[in-house]
Amino acid sequence: MKKFLLLTVLLTSLAFAKINVDATYATMGAVAKQIGGDNVKVTVLGSAKYDPHFIVPKPSLLAKLRRADLLIINGGGLELGWLPPLLRNANNAKIRNGAKGFLDMSHYVAMIDVPTSVSRAFGDVHAQGNPHYSTDPHVILIMAKAIAQKLIDIDPSHEAQYQKNYDTFVKEWQAYLKQYDAKMQMCRTKKVVQYHELFNYFLKRYGIKSYGTIEPLPGIAPSSKHTIELIGMMRENGIKTILQDVYHERKTAKFIAEKTGARVAVIPHDLGADGSKTLQSFYNTIAQRICQ
Repeated sequence: MKKFLLLTVLLTSLAFAKINVDATYATMGAVAKQIGGDNVKVTVLGSAKYDPHFIVPKPSLLAKLRRADLLIINGGGLELGWLPPLLRNANNAKIRNGAKGFLDMSHYVAMIDVPTSVSRAFGDVHAQGNPHYSTDPHVILIMAKAIAQKLIDIDPSHEAQYQKNYDTFVKEWQAYLKQYDAKMQMCRTKKVVQYHELFNYFLKRYGIKSYGTIEPLPGIAPSSKHTIELIGMMRENGIKTILQDVYHERKTAKFIAEKTGARVAVIPHDLGADGSKTLQSFYNTIAQRICQ
């Protein structure tokens, strides 16, 4: 009888055990929560307050990676500065590159800005292309499909629930996109410069032209010469919007704005960077601050 009771308890606990999902960034984590529902426990490793290229590899992240059943990464080289040593030390076979519990989202996205050659002379370029694709709200549908399939592969016993959650999410997100895209039509003539090329996917989606960056090269701090040249170019082209992210210094953007009459729009690069708590509020903030 005792053995039977122990077996029953064990089987019951296994039946209700949650899948531990680690996502490197918050936007992917939010999608995973929507698709996984009550069957998953989602942990976001990187804080949206900091530069996504350089998340501090804290020891506390090791414990999270060691118990993960699924790891979702942005890919495209975005995590190269912090994730590899953590994965080596975590030594979790489930989430190694190529394992069933490893999902590189960049493999499902059509990457843009792919360099013809990679050299330090061009700054911190990513060989696979621009990795900041999650600023495009249409990419959320790609994420949802990839995550749903991966969860079904890992946990086939809950396939029906994952599929139902996915179908519901897609229907709701498509309705949201229809309204969102209609609102963005008014911004197609907008001219902007960025601090870093964080928003290229969003700008391309909605036909907004970026004329340059405050960084002379990706990852290189602004120089006096480049700043003066940028001011002249902005005056010549009538550019009145500077897209500033939350983690780079803001002094240079403020100086350029004073010299050109432009406004500085602080744009979140990830869910939570502006205090947003939902995917909708995250993308609504991007649209509102770019289009005002």
